[in-house]
Amino acid sequence: MRFDTVIRHGTVVTASDTFVSDVGIKDGRIAALAADLTDADEVIDATGLFVMPGGIDSHVHLDQPSGDGIVMADDFDSGTRSAAIGGNSTVLAFCMQEKGQSLREALKIYHAKAEGKCHVNVAFHLVITDPTPEVLGQELPALVEDGYTSLKVFMTYEGLRLRDDEILATLDTARRTGALVMVHCENEDAIRYLIGRHEEEGKFAPKFHATTRPVAAEREATHRALSLAEIVDVPIVIVHVSNREAMEEIRRARQRGQKIVGETCPQYLMLTADDLDRSEMEGAKYVCSPPPRDKASQDACWEGLEQGVFDLFSSDHCPFRFDDPEGKLNEQGKRHFRWIPNGIPGVATRLPILFSEGVMKGRIDINQFVAVTSTNHAKLYGLYPRKGTIAIGADADIALWDPNKRITLTNDILLHGADYTPYEGQELRGWPVHLLLGGETIVKDGLLTQRDGRGSYLKRKRSSLFPREA
Repeated sequence: MRFDTVIRHGTVVTASDTFVSDVGIKDGRIAALAADLTDADEVIDATGLFVMPGGIDSHVHLDQPSGDGIVMADDFDSGTRSAAIGGNSTVLAFCMQEKGQSLREALKIYHAKAEGKCHVNVAFHLVITDPTPEVLGQELPALVEDGYTSLKVFMTYEGLRLRDDEILATLDTARRTGALVMVHCENEDAIRYLIGRHEEEGKFAPKFHATTRPVAAEREATHRALSLAEIVDVPIVIVHVSNREAMEEIRRARQRGQKIVGETCPQYLMLTADDLDRSEMEGAKYVCSPPPRDKASQDACWEGLEQGVFDLFSSDHCPFRFDDPEGKLNEQGKRHFRWIPNGIPGVATRLPILFSEGVMKGRIDINQFVAVTSTNHAKLYGLYPRKGTIAIGADADIALWDPNKRITLTNDILLHGADYTPYEGQELRGWPVHLLLGGETIVKDGLLTQRDGRGSYLKRKRSSLFPREA
């Protein structure tokens, strides 16, 4: 066989194995794993490099409505460009249903936003904010059959959150249709009460965002979400876990026999609530929900990754510009933490941070790295085995990593639309130096090689947590 491309002399890494092999690519897919493959139109020398499946970031917000006068910093062009720079070949973004809107209307809008602009592959999670009988009884089952096999519900944010009975109805529909539900777990009533107390005491600075969203509010909501899932008997994903207490709720639910997926993010490994207490409104850069906690919580989240409590490591990329009247420093946000847009950029830094701080420092091995950043995402969200692994027949979405390349993170190298990175100045060891999408090079030597979007929309199967489809 003559190949389109051969990757030579690299060390192939999957979620289960590490081995030296050449990789032969034909028609966008991996066609051979063997030694001494040479007959190809293009040969890529991967000497000294790890050959891994492209990252899959399954928690990304792009071009999403964010309130009056607030504009998200990334559209699908800039967001997926940044994803590619960080070694990702696929992102799963959110399609937000607005009140009174049908799911198909929302999807039409988001597909139009993404059309022709994506530098990596994209799929959509449905965000359910208005679970009417029509949505749950007609639209959602049909859309699951059409390949939209995951959805998200919120327990916080007025206008987004669902009541417990609405969550139960949504979970029951998910159980019957085979949709995997992601849950944002924070107790909105507790948060609103604490905001009121802070206002009475004149506490308006960014640091008070964290004290109005305490660990107990996340822990309680996590326990409640797990209880609702147990009542309906359906798997769920607990997203962006920030602390030990919520993590232990997941562990206990699994011990009861529940199928539960846990997710954490870089901000809970690298940032703390002290970052919100920086002077001159700098703390606004770090406002996200749940907020970063303390050093003990960081240690707990590392433990969760090491011990497998967390199956997924995602970015929760939710970018806003800092020094911008439509971003973090909008006029209301300058006066009150409540109006600072919640979210930080991170789609480009997710993989390098975990590689440097996890793999290179011995906290996790490189196979775990591949599992929690790519393979598990593909399996849980219906993309495996075409995505998330290096195997014959899989799509040739491949990242080449230089484990010895040292990078100082600066905002200008990340190519996102935000005017800052929360990890500015962080010294990292290990970087994705080459990325192929469907066998075609889109990043080389850390630079984009294609100006137009080459990514595709991905129709998905049901999650591996549900019975296999015929």
